[in-house]
Amino acid sequence: MKNTNYPFAQELITDPQGNIRQVVLNFEDYQQLLEILEDEALYQAMTITIGETSMNLDEALKALEEE
Repeated sequence: MKNTNYPFAQELITDPQGNIRQVVLNFEDYQQLLEILEDEALYQAMTITIGETSMNLDEALKALEEE
């Protein structure tokens, strides 16, 4: 498999059958990928709560204690 299929990959490490087992990334690219994943997770969490009533910190802590 060519690195052109994996734009962030600096190096692909394969097993004897040619299956990719590890990917070497530039640290800045790795950090960018983590940021993208965190943003996506936040977006997913936000869409789940659409229509729910907002709470301030004290209300949220009280609700957690009641669970």
